[in-house]
Amino acid sequence: MINRVLVANRGEIARRVFATCRRLGIGTVAVHSDADAGLPFVTEADVAVRLPGNTPAETYLRGDLVIAAAKKAGADAVHPGYGFLSENADFARAVIDAGLTWIGPTPESIDAMGSKVAAKKLMADAGVPVFAELDPAAVTEADLPILVKASAGGGGRGMRIVRSLADLSSQVQLAAAEAESAFGDATVFCEPYLENGRHVEVQVVGDTHGTVLVLGERDCSLQRRHQKVVEEAPAPGLSDEVRKTLHEGARLAAEAIGYVGAGTVEFMLAGDRVSFLEMNTRLQVEHPVTEEVFGLDLVEAQLRVAEGGTVPDAPSQPRGHAVEVRLYAEDPAADYQPQSGRLDSVEIAADTEFERLSSYGIRLDSGFASGNEVGTHYDAMLAKVIAWGPDRRSAFRSLAGVLERARIHGLVTNRDVLVRLLRDEKVLAGEVSTDFLGGYDLKGPAVEHDTLATAAALALAEADRARRTVQRGIPVAWRNVVSQPQRTVLSQQGEEITVAWYGGRDGYQVEGMAVVEASESRVVLEVDGVRIAHDVAISGDVVHVDSARGAASYRLVPRFTDPADQVSAGSLLAPMPGTVIAVAAESGSTVEAGQTLLVLEAMKMQHSISAPGDGVVEIAVAVGQQVAAGDVLAVVTEGEGA
Repeated sequence: MINRVLVANRGEIARRVFATCRRLGIGTVAVHSDADAGLPFVTEADVAVRLPGNTPAETYLRGDLVIAAAKKAGADAVHPGYGFLSENADFARAVIDAGLTWIGPTPESIDAMGSKVAAKKLMADAGVPVFAELDPAAVTEADLPILVKASAGGGGRGMRIVRSLADLSSQVQLAAAEAESAFGDATVFCEPYLENGRHVEVQVVGDTHGTVLVLGERDCSLQRRHQKVVEEAPAPGLSDEVRKTLHEGARLAAEAIGYVGAGTVEFMLAGDRVSFLEMNTRLQVEHPVTEEVFGLDLVEAQLRVAEGGTVPDAPSQPRGHAVEVRLYAEDPAADYQPQSGRLDSVEIAADTEFERLSSYGIRLDSGFASGNEVGTHYDAMLAKVIAWGPDRRSAFRSLAGVLERARIHGLVTNRDVLVRLLRDEKVLAGEVSTDFLGGYDLKGPAVEHDTLATAAALALAEADRARRTVQRGIPVAWRNVVSQPQRTVLSQQGEEITVAWYGGRDGYQVEGMAVVEASESRVVLEVDGVRIAHDVAISGDVVHVDSARGAASYRLVPRFTDPADQVSAGSLLAPMPGTVIAVAAESGSTVEAGQTLLVLEAMKMQHSISAPGDGVVEIAVAVGQQVAAGDVLAVVTEGEGA
């Protein structure tokens, strides 16, 4: 029997495993980096052990430190979660050799599927339908488009689509560099890229008695940067024949390697054509949708199998429909640029957290709480929000409503894009593919700032009034004759918005609307007979406003600007904190618009910084340098001889 589990991971998945362990009466141990010391998963564990440092290489990828922490904390089992060391066969062996129970597949199974190149050959021999592998050196025009992929990992890292032979070499190099950084293995390979293909995966659970349980399929086609953002179960629009091919292919794959534990066999679909993609020898991020429709706890199944038990009993068919979205701290309109900093608030209404729903409703699996810091060293996912409903449309509708009403302040997120996707008629009709988001309008409709900005300005006025002290010594007959309205200038995504208002003993007056109620936290406005309530949260000089008309965050523009805060024209500023990993131009050289000048690495992804126009560049940073958001990286001066 397992008595105390160390989770060799962080954030949401650590909390998810802890929730099941608590329910089963199993003790919990967290390991954490210095950057994660204040996150909920650390405080929720029975015991926590510090891993000195911040980067994954210093902390969560140090198997020796993790095993030492398990022994020090009295753990008798290790759960790897997903990512980091979860598919590292050497780590699994080291855990077993240390006398600990490994809550996962055998190291031999991990080895068999660890190299995607070798795995494809193994699957073909087992009778699983497989795409042909392409040698990067032998790719021709006829093979395009192709997909360059990391052999040792997943999650969209080390992956590039190539549509031109001229780009192949550079894209292979970039993919290899990203794979090396994320997984410690720079091996990449190529395969055909399916335009309008679907990504469908099958959940399996195997035990040490030779039984493989197949728990239906999930559609994970809605992706950005080859990373899933919306997942659902069961997959919509599949014929019985295709579904049977998927399930049987997954069973054959698991049986071919004697699979033990929870795993996922992934496939690509083009029409009715099915091809093996890879097998993830671990629990998947999107496992909750399968848990909801089959009424199972997959973490409990992992623990049960690790103790030598059998796979759980499960219904033969899924019940209802479940959909999950991944809420990321990122700016979709800026090429999904990851965001970091303080998360002022994250409030999402849910029926359960980390636990399977007992009836149709909303589940929340979150790694962060209000007031937490989102760092630059790890993935930018804040939470997973899951809806389970009697049918597909009702599940999508309830999830969209909950997300729309959520209070998420302090960082830009992909929330609005997720809401639009969940309400998109093509998505609701099941017309999805892995390239669906490639042509999607990520900016969406413009925010109507009239009432939102007015609410922000009046809340700021109320806050200022509350701080004001009573003035003494003013003559009794003195009156301040108002000649013009007060003006509050707000900034929102580079746009300045001026709100004009009058305030006095009789309340506030704003042209075009009536002010029904005003306080620091709530402003009610009436426009054309319609009352609109606005919830307001003030954090320093930033004001967050939520209402039925949408949500927006504004920054108060000071009346006077400190010259020290100004930067030269042509300055390229760091869009997020990160590390400079490459400088592609020399100071004093002439550059062209769009030319890559340097590359930043943040949140395990690489981001190219390009010249905004033609000119002469001065580089202000060096390779290996850590930069903060807003730091000047380079300056491009236009004009000849500049």
